[in-house]
Amino acid sequence: MTEHSPAPRTHIPDRPSLDGLEEKWAQVWREQGTYAFSGDGDRESIFSIDTPPPTASGSLHMGHVFSYTHTDCMARYKRMRGYDVFYPIGWDDNGLPTEKRVQNYYGVRGDSTLPYDPDFTPPHQGTSKSIKAADAVPISRQNFIELCDELTVRDEEAFESLFRRLGFSLDWDIQYRTIDDHSRATAQTAFLRNLARGEAYTAEAPGLWDVTFQTAVAQAELEARDYPGAYHRVAFHGADGPVHIETTRPELLPACVALIAHPDDERYQPLFGTTVTSPLFGVEIPVLSHPMAEMDKGAGIAMCCTFGDLTDVTWWRELQLPTRSIVTRVGRIAQEVPAWVEAAKGVEVYEEMAGKTVHSARQAVVEALRASGDLEGEPEATQRKANFYERGEKPLEIVTSRQWYIRNGGRDGELNQALQERGDQIAFHPDFMRARYKNWVAGLNGDWLISRQRFFGIPIPVWYRLDADGTPQHESPLVPAEDQLPIDPMAQVPEGYTEEQRDQPGGFTGDPDVMDTWATSSLSPQIAGNWLEQERSGSERFAKIFPMDLRPQAHDIIRTWLFATVVRAHHEHGVVPWRNAAISGWILDPDRKKMSKSKGNVVTPEDVVVQFSADAVRYWATSSRLGTDAAYDTGQMKVGRRLAIKLLNASKFALGFGSVEGDLHAAVTVPLDQAMLASLSGVIEEATAGFERWDYARSLDVTESFFWSFCDDYIELVKDRAHGAEGTDPAGTASARAALRLALESLLRLLAPFIPYATEEVWSWWRPGSVHRATWPTTEELPEGGDPDLLVAVGEALGHVRKAKSDAKVGMRSEITSATLVAPAATAELIRLGETDLRRAGHVTGALEHVPGEEVGLQDVELIPYVKPTKKA
Repeated sequence: MTEHSPAPRTHIPDRPSLDGLEEKWAQVWREQGTYAFSGDGDRESIFSIDTPPPTASGSLHMGHVFSYTHTDCMARYKRMRGYDVFYPIGWDDNGLPTEKRVQNYYGVRGDSTLPYDPDFTPPHQGTSKSIKAADAVPISRQNFIELCDELTVRDEEAFESLFRRLGFSLDWDIQYRTIDDHSRATAQTAFLRNLARGEAYTAEAPGLWDVTFQTAVAQAELEARDYPGAYHRVAFHGADGPVHIETTRPELLPACVALIAHPDDERYQPLFGTTVTSPLFGVEIPVLSHPMAEMDKGAGIAMCCTFGDLTDVTWWRELQLPTRSIVTRVGRIAQEVPAWVEAAKGVEVYEEMAGKTVHSARQAVVEALRASGDLEGEPEATQRKANFYERGEKPLEIVTSRQWYIRNGGRDGELNQALQERGDQIAFHPDFMRARYKNWVAGLNGDWLISRQRFFGIPIPVWYRLDADGTPQHESPLVPAEDQLPIDPMAQVPEGYTEEQRDQPGGFTGDPDVMDTWATSSLSPQIAGNWLEQERSGSERFAKIFPMDLRPQAHDIIRTWLFATVVRAHHEHGVVPWRNAAISGWILDPDRKKMSKSKGNVVTPEDVVVQFSADAVRYWATSSRLGTDAAYDTGQMKVGRRLAIKLLNASKFALGFGSVEGDLHAAVTVPLDQAMLASLSGVIEEATAGFERWDYARSLDVTESFFWSFCDDYIELVKDRAHGAEGTDPAGTASARAALRLALESLLRLLAPFIPYATEEVWSWWRPGSVHRATWPTTEELPEGGDPDLLVAVGEALGHVRKAKSDAKVGMRSEITSATLVAPAATAELIRLGETDLRRAGHVTGALEHVPGEEVGLQDVELIPYVKPTKKA
């Protein structure tokens, strides 16, 4: 409970303003360590947050402001509830977004075949808006990595500046970068432990591949989009005649390994166990059954090719079919005629396809099918769903390559069930988001692909022995000791070898790949909490914050960041990584479309904050509930700015009478004042309950509603009495002043999580320390007793007084010389208790008759219009 003894008062400005508050208080908070985490208490006294590390590539967007403000409100609330809040900040540096930004910013592209140039100077420094790939200067892997590191540091400085201005109460001393040595060592250690336990493995397998970015893509990074195509009705040759299939990818005919129909499809049951011959290429293939075949789609029988889509991969695996891949990593048909194509016509057609793009190869095959008579009719245009990399522009291909995986239940039913159950151990806010998690886990069809063929990332920390023929021994990788980490196997050598043996028969080779960015950010609790350092030193500090209390994030990355973090914590610690997951929605533009850089509908937060103030932007963000999308609305920001300004001005009035001596509780004797504080007591209860339910918006709504009523009704009602106007009872004046201070002290703390700058400014006028380190208000701090209905009744009566003057088109200072107040008996009794203040506030100078009625109203009003006195010459 906050004490009420007067504190040394600083100067209350004549004209309070929001201008300059952000710079002023950001500096104070920084210098005084207002939000620093101490870690001195036990686990139950700590509230730890697994803060999302934003991708430091380019500029922040309103989505960042939206979701981070939600988290900050909870951090501030918990701090005021007495918790030691662990609230770190990290920057997600590695990955494709950073590489793309570096390529565009500097006009370069990485080339692993080039040597390092210590004196390299990039051709651009953000001076060109668009760099074509062909015009980008090729540079060595190490040069490219250095530029990535340089630009991300610059971007992070801009991000930090905006985060500080928005008033996020982060502990800036707990900061990390996902590419720094600490993060690299943590990610590599976790990977090596996964490897040692059999949770990580390498395999040559079909996988999704982006031909533009030349990298493997994980299931979680897929995006299904409509893509124009055409159905081709093609005849395979069976013993009893043609068997027609319909396909959108005739160019994969050389890769066909089976025809597959549903086991219950009577049309094809006689064919199961027989073979047919592929058109053009003359390859004999089996006709098989599988329940995934769709009887009502196309001809009801499909060709399985290695690989056209993910269904092909399932059939290939479950039916143990051969691998006949023809699409290369660059998205072109392999040059060499496959060994299984032996027919002269097949060789001829394949040679026509070889080296062409998939699109051009399709045209060549269709033309050959027309000529051979194996194409029935003409292709029928259609829109098909194709898998894209979420950042890509061309449909993904499925190619066979060697990649690294971490087991995630996609191929292990027991592990899948265990990870689904982990979802039940996390409190999702809102709760329905749990279904998104469980549905994703249940629908997995493969393990987590973590290797990427990129430059800027955390290297896979292994080497491979080379046999006498120079072939890597992938099944028995060479691994470093944990105390050697971080390492780069492309720049360092394994124990027992020398650099001269690199890529030489009998020597070794380093794994050239880096980890998927999620493989690092999925360890954000361990990185931020210094897991390895604490483990090695025997410290209990990590155990004080892990499992963490809160993971805040957007709903679209439940399948990636949230699930991946659960997987890593399950494997490494055998627990869930946090107790609560707070899921925010998206920011929508005026057309109700998600704001994103790719759509070109983003708004720059910096400009908005300058225009409206940080408090106003935070107000807009926290007016929306968790889990719901919100429209970008400057109108809401204007309301927030008005709220912050009104708080400054109302506080100036409430504090403008000098210090109030004695016991404030005892000083509140007037029923109207007691009623206001009783109403505020209910607000405190409801606002507290809102935070406990993770409904920040409700807490703000109930507090704001009371605040406007407090300003518009209560302050107007007691203004004369608080000023000690002529004829006012001194005890009544003392009561008003004490009630104003008690209310203000609670209101400032209730509003502090939402509008931290205005509340801190007012707090500094009369209270020591920071409002953000003050205790959260409780009902015990306010005097007992009082009837909230009294304030409602008198406020309603005042509203009718104002309406009468407005209807008469006279000023609010006009006198009412006579009126009749209509009200139910119980309400009239309440109004009589506050009638003295009602008369003063409404300038009711004459008779005020009370008559019974069903609703409150004012009748028979007689007025003397107020005439503003003219200035004397």
